[in-house]
Amino acid sequence: MHRRTAPRLARILACAAVPVMLVATGCSSDGDSGSKKESAKPTKAATPSAAPSAKAAKYAKLPEVCKTVDEKTIEKLVPKAEKKEGRALNTSDTNDTASCFWSGLNDADVKDLQFRSLTVSLKRFAADPTLGSGEKRAEEFEKQQVTKATTQDGAKDAKTDKVDGIGDSASVVSTETKKDDNDFKNQTVVTQTANVVVTVKYSGAGYEGAKSPNADDMKKGAQDVAKEVVGAIAKANQ
Repeated sequence: MHRRTAPRLARILACAAVPVMLVATGCSSDGDSGSKKESAKPTKAATPSAAPSAKAAKYAKLPEVCKTVDEKTIEKLVPKAEKKEGRALNTSDTNDTASCFWSGLNDADVKDLQFRSLTVSLKRFAADPTLGSGEKRAEEFEKQQVTKATTQDGAKDAKTDKVDGIGDSASVVSTETKKDDNDFKNQTVVTQTANVVVTVKYSGAGYEGAKSPNADDMKKGAQDVAKEVVGAIAKANQ
């Protein structure tokens, strides 16, 4: 009896130390030593489930943000821009986030001083197994950007409208703000194109008593810029 106990105990401990899903051979007891040994097959429960997958994002990169808007467009919307080529804003990863800024004061007529500024911001989303596809993440971010535009910089009288013909979906937010005793009219277009969200903010004011810019003209200008940027994103990923 003592000779059989030690080998039997060794086999039991060996079986207990092997993970269930890695078991390839059976461990028999003394009572089954004379029977035919069969290989144990892992059950479905023991098979590790595949990690969730997300559809690969359509756009793999962003274009050079300051080159997404034609210089002729800048001349029209931001007369006497300090830098026609724009000023790229610092970002940690230009392949996922990028912004460019233009501003200028048109003083050709001292009785009609007109200030304009334009900001183009891009945000690219990659597919993530836990967060979803790039397109889904971009859709959620688009909604956040629209909400943000309604209150940014102390905005008031916010009005949001859906617009067609720009990307996969787009909204324009019209607001008014006050800075240094000047009344600014702002038009912000937020559009999603696949896994990229484009935010265009176009602002203007008349200085020293000059008339305020026409809101409808500014809205059209902002939408024209958004269309150019969407086209530049597609072209950069051809």
